[in-house]
Amino acid sequence: MAKSNFGKFTGRKTNAQIKEEFRQEKKKAREEKNAYFEKKKAEEKKLRPQDTRFKKQEPRGKGFETRNEKPETGNKRPSRFEKEAPAKQVKKTVKEDTRFKAEKAPEPITFRKEKSDAEMPLNKYIAHCGVCSRRDAVELIKAEKVKVNGTVVTEPGHKIQDNDAVIVNGKKIAIQKELVYILLNKPKDYITTSDDPQGRKTIMDLMRGVSTNRIYPVGRLDRNTTGVLLLTNDGELTQKLSHPSFQVKKVYEVTLDRPLEKGDFEKMMNGLTLEDGFIAPDALGYADPKNKKIVGIEIHSGRNRIVRRMFEHLGYDVKGLDRVLFANLTKKNVDRGRWRYLNEKEVRLLKFLNKSFVKKKEEKKGKNRDEE
Repeated sequence: MAKSNFGKFTGRKTNAQIKEEFRQEKKKAREEKNAYFEKKKAEEKKLRPQDTRFKKQEPRGKGFETRNEKPETGNKRPSRFEKEAPAKQVKKTVKEDTRFKAEKAPEPITFRKEKSDAEMPLNKYIAHCGVCSRRDAVELIKAEKVKVNGTVVTEPGHKIQDNDAVIVNGKKIAIQKELVYILLNKPKDYITTSDDPQGRKTIMDLMRGVSTNRIYPVGRLDRNTTGVLLLTNDGELTQKLSHPSFQVKKVYEVTLDRPLEKGDFEKMMNGLTLEDGFIAPDALGYADPKNKKIVGIEIHSGRNRIVRRMFEHLGYDVKGLDRVLFANLTKKNVDRGRWRYLNEKEVRLLKFLNKSFVKKKEEKKGKNRDEE
C-alpha cells in the first residue's frame, strides 16, 4: 500500500523539461493551424465557380449574321479599332473568408443562487455576510451580541427578511453583493488573521490593491507555515470549504530535521492516535527519493496544527511546512508573498467541489434512517 503512494510526490519536472514541453506544444499548435488553413483553402477552391470567359463559345445563330460578316466565335479577338463590348461581371459565390475576423467576446458567466436571501436563518445570514462561520454565529447570537431591527435576538433560527436591519457587535452587516476570491502564496512570519492586537504582521498587510477590505481567510495557516491560502467575502463558500463533510483535499511539503525512517513511514500510513483522536493521511511519499528529509503528505482533516503534530508524535522536528495544494488550487505562477484573483472556472470548480460526494453521503444516511 505504501509503495503505491511513493510516486504521488516524485517525478518533478526540471525547468528544461518544462520549456521543452512548452516548445513542443507550440510546434504542435502551429502545425494544426497550418493544416486547418490548408483544408479551408481546398474547400474554398471546390466552391469557387469555373471562369468561362476564355472557353470556346458556340457560333451565333443565323439571325445574327449579315452579308459581309461570318459567324463570330469566342476565339475571334476584336480588332484594335473595334470597340470591345463590356464583359459581363461574373458573380462569385465563394463564401466570405472569416478566418481573420475578430471573434465575439464570450458572455460573462453568472452564478445561480440556490436560495433567496429572504427567509434565511439568522446564523446563516451572519455567515453569508462574511462575519464568521455558522457555528461561531450561533455563539454570538446566544451571547446576545446580535440585534434585528433594534431588538436582541437569541434564537439562531430566527428568519431574516430582505428589509431587516441586522447589527452584530454594534456594526450593521449586509450580504456582500460583489464577491471576491483571492489566492495568496503566504510567506513566513505572517499570521492568518485580519488584525492582531500585538501588532504582528498579518496577511492583510499583503493585500494592498484589493477592491474590498471585507475579505477573510478560509481556514488558517500557522505563522511559520507557507503556501496556498484562499481569501474571500463569500460566506457560503467559506462555510462549505471549512466543513469536514466536504473533505477538502490539502497537500503539504514537509521538511524534517532528519530522514523519515521506513518504520515511521508505515506507522503514519496505518494511522496515529493523538490527544484529540485517530488520524491517518490520505497519501504519503518522499518528494525526493535522494533526500528523505522532504516528505509529501495529503490530508483532508482541518484540525489545528495536525501535520506538525503527526510528525512530532513520532519524534521528528518540522523545519519547514509548505501547503502546495488546497482544494483544486495551487500556487503555480504566484510568487511568495504575492496574490491573484481566481478566474471564473476556478470559482465554479470550488462551488461544485465534492458536491456529488456529499449528496451520496446524505442519501446513504437517509437510507440508514429508513431501515431503522
